[in-house]
Amino acid sequence: MNLNTPRLTSLALAAAMAFAYSTFGDTPDEEVYLAPESFVAESFDGASPKPSVLWITNELKPDIQKILGHDYPALRVRYWKDKERTAWILEEIGKVKPITVGIVVEDGRITRLKVLIYRESHGWEVKHSFFTNQFTDAELTEKLRLNKNIDGISGATLSVNALKRLGRLALFLHQQALR
Repeated sequence: MNLNTPRLTSLALAAAMAFAYSTFGDTPDEEVYLAPESFVAESFDGASPKPSVLWITNELKPDIQKILGHDYPALRVRYWKDKERTAWILEEIGKVKPITVGIVVEDGRITRLKVLIYRESHGWEVKHSFFTNQFTDAELTEKLRLNKNIDGISGATLSVNALKRLGRLALFLHQQALR
């Protein structure tokens, strides 16, 4: 076996970069449609309020688990609030990678839902407004479901379901933030 040191170094560097990309989420196949900070600014007419924090308490965990089907992966959630409007930057796994979504809730209804960063190889169709506009005016029922039907996209079922869960979660968190 011929050990070519520069070649081994290149392979080691490539492996390290692949590990770093997979670990830190900055994958080469990541598509950023709108930077989260731009989403927040747009949601408040260019004047982003200071971020606030909602702690995921033991009281909230069962309902969040019911909405997501798993525990929330953090102890707190950052959000932005101005009067009755809140904006949330949330992530949920589609198939194997997180989808970053911005959601604005006002008066208990979703007023805007936008896919900000998409990392999956399939299901990217959920980024289109024909799909995300279905969430407009959606409210949360007492059973923690959306009060309106969201049509799926063939071949993007896991991404569609991830966005439905995030819509429900944003509505639930909005209720908690306004308490």
